Amino acid sequence: MSIVRRGLCLVLAAPSGAGKSSLTRALLAAEPDLSLSVSVTTRVPRPGEQDGVHYHFRDQATFDAMVARGDFLEHAAVLGRHSYGTPRAQVEAALEAGRDVAFDIDWQGHRQLRAVLPGDVSGVFILPPSLAALEERLHGRGSETEAEITRRMGRARDEISHWAEFDHVVVNEVFDDALAELRAILQAARCATARQVGLAGFVAGMGA
Repeated sequence: MSIVRRGLCLVLAAPSGAGKSSLTRALLAAEPDLSLSVSVTTRVPRPGEQDGVHYHFRDQATFDAMVARGDFLEHAAVLGRHSYGTPRAQVEAALEAGRDVAFDIDWQGHRQLRAVLPGDVSGVFILPPSLAALEERLHGRGSETEAEITRRMGRARDEISHWAEFDHVVVNEVFDDALAELRAILQAARCATARQVGLAGFVAGMGA
């Protein structure tokens, strides 16, 4: 007899260059019962991106109408250029069905999501081992100018200042260790008493 469980929202947030995207991909590959929330965005698709797979691509007018209807759990304008939002319906359906959803959003999105779904969010902030290591990783990409790296480092310091708002903090110094910690956090969240909504029935069925 299995225990009915409500799904959870696993939020992964980090400053740019901390390795969040790589860790998220590895976590999804290691945890087949975990899916990634597909955000709506107003930016144009990049080469190889597919609508409905990587993002739901919409124009700004459509996005604004979705905001007005309350279709998002959280939404924000990133760098003042493009808007991003988490669709409400598909996430709420997943939680009701006992499916877990990962979110690649920033601290502001985490704050909004926790306000809307206070009992369903487990937040993890991923830190680099040091600011020097973070800057080195940004340089290693070879795709950004010095001015862009300076701007990103300033934003990183602001993002890191919000670490205490999260339930867990993982330092991504050794990738495999960080991934193992994320998997442990996910499993612990799944086993939380409040999340296992079928426990009462399960225990009663034991005759206890």
